[in-house]
Amino acid sequence: MPSYYTIYKPFQVLSQFSIQQPKQTLKDIYSFPGDVYPVGRLDYDSEGLLIITNDKALNHKLLNPAFGHEREYWVQVEGQVTGDALMQLQNGVTITIDGRSHKTSKAGAIPFRSIPAVA
Repeated sequence: MPSYYTIYKPFQVLSQFSIQQPKQTLKDIYSFPGDVYPVGRLDYDSEGLLIITNDKALNHKLLNPAFGHEREYWVQVEGQVTGDALMQLQNGVTITIDGRSHKTSKAGAIPFRSIPAVA
């Protein structure tokens, strides 16, 4: 039977349940059955909502780009973001992974003067 959990992944915690990691992992702060895993991941220096499940079909539907799920992120940057940088995001950015170039989806940015409250 599928199991579903939503958790908050804190800053400076790895999004995995691996044993014997030099850094703190989800396994160190949460207790789950052995057959569940995060849907996607958040970087070590990120924080936010994670879905934990053993439902492989849900994992596939949420992560496979063919299903076209929009993702929204709030990021904090140091310094001022230039108009040129925003324009690059809006047009998509080319990144290289393992020697292959990939164009990202177009993105938008909404500057906040303060951190928005989350309901």
